[in-house]
Order: sequence, then structure tokens, then C-alpha cells
Amino acid sequence: MEKTLETTLASTIGKLLRDNFGKGPGSIYVSVGKPFITMYLRDFLAPMENVLLSQDNPLRVQETRDALMNKLIPEIQNIIVAETNEQVKGIYYDWCLDKKTGVIFAEFVSNEDYENNRLEDYPEKGGLHEEINRFTEQAQKVPEKLHSYKLNSRTIVSKRDKIFVEIEQELIRSGFNEQLRLAKRKLEKSLINKPYLEAVLGLTIDDIFVDWDFSDDAGYVILILNPTK
Repeated sequence: MEKTLETTLASTIGKLLRDNFGKGPGSIYVSVGKPFITMYLRDFLAPMENVLLSQDNPLRVQETRDALMNKLIPEIQNIIVAETNEQVKGIYYDWCLDKKTGVIFAEFVSNEDYENNRLEDYPEKGGLHEEINRFTEQAQKVPEKLHSYKLNSRTIVSKRDKIFVEIEQELIRSGFNEQLRLAKRKLEKSLINKPYLEAVLGLTIDDIFVDWDFSDDAGYVILILNPTK
């Protein structure tokens, strides 16, 4: 059976995570669509993490994972570059510990005109952008630019540019990236109106993930959809 880019990445990244976390994901669903690659992880929780969660200590799990991911990001980037022959702008990630799911995603360095990207042309875009602008303004401020890409029937990636307020920018300059990431994960997810988004998309949303590029003043939202429901 011929290996595709998706199966190769799922296999290679799965082994990398297993070797470093002590347990790999039960499955990895890879979606490719420039300018992004997403890897949706299921059944991903190490035994010690399960113990910490049973003790109501999810913050410790997130801190430990973040520290380990900081070590793994260069290797993940090298794997993606080797398999795609594309330059990678950054690697990002987020987790839903309750569901034992997560996402790792890469943004390519692209010379293409993002405004004319065919993946940005989908009928639910207006309603989705309205909700993203609403909760982003509530959490910080309306993005200067907002792009979203429907990679396939179950994956939408959105990118928000210039969203940080002055206090966030000062925390970033002062080196408090990890504390800011942990706080913003909880805040932004609490503000997203999931039932409204499901009504707009006409689909059930299995997971919502968020992450940021603090050096570039950008934020990302990943929607994992369930097209069978």
C-alpha cells in the first residue's frame, strides 16, 4: 500500500509523541491544505497525566505538556519540512484533556495570495467570522485581519492578526508567555458560543482548539467538525 503524506506524518509524529510522552495517540487524523497542516490526536493521555487529572490538577498536565512540546517543536518542524519540501512559519498546539484529544498544526511560509485561496471560499464563512470577531473582541480586541480555511469536511482553521491589547503585549515582552497561554486558553474557550457555531455550520463540533503566535501578534482557532452527525 502506497504511503500518502497524511499517513506518513501520522505514523512519524505518532512515534515521536509515544517516545517522549510514554504513550502515543490512539489515532491521528491529518488534514493538509495550504497554508496549514493539522494533526488531530485522539485517545492521547499518559498514565501519569491521568493520575493528575483524577486529582483535579489539569494545570500541571498542561504545564508539563507545554514544556515537552517546546522541546519537540523543532523536531516536528523538521519532519514536516522533510515530508513537504515547504518552509514552515510555526508549529502550534492545544489540548482538550477531558476528551483526551489534542491538535498539533503547522503554518507554512507562503508566497500565495491568501485572499484568493480557494479554501477560504465556503458558504458558512460569514457567520463563522462574525462569532470569531465577537468573542475575540470580548477577550481582547477585534482582529485587524481574519482569515479562515476549510481544509476538508471536518477541519476549519482560522487566523486572527493583531489581537493583543497593551497588557498582553507587556506580558509577552516581560517573558510571561506560558502564563499568558494558560490563561488565554481557558478564557477564549469559555467565550466561544459553540451552539451558535454549530447552527451556522449545520454540523456538530467535536473539538475547539486555540493557540497563539506571541511574537507575531496572531491567534488561531481550530474547529474539528463531525460531518456524520
